[in-house]
Amino acid sequence: MANHKSAIKRARQNEIKRVRNKVVRTGTKSIIKKVRAAVGENSAKKAMTELNNAKSVIDRAAQRGILHKKNAARKISRLTKLVNSI
Repeated sequence: MANHKSAIKRARQNEIKRVRNKVVRTGTKSIIKKVRAAVGENSAKKAMTELNNAKSVIDRAAQRGILHKKNAARKISRLTKLVNSI
């Protein structure tokens, strides 16, 4: 454990950020699963609405620095390609 007052505070802040980032990361994964499920059902309308939700969630995660900018672009691109294949 940290010995200095500033290092203790930094450890506390890191833990709070870790938990917050984990929530966003798991939310991103679940929204991607919803898009893939909609594609599996062959419902184009549902897949498009889920894709739009996924785009905003992924972009927000990239903006906050939880996902890398290019990682987010790749995820969105692959999901869009998947939805367009219906």
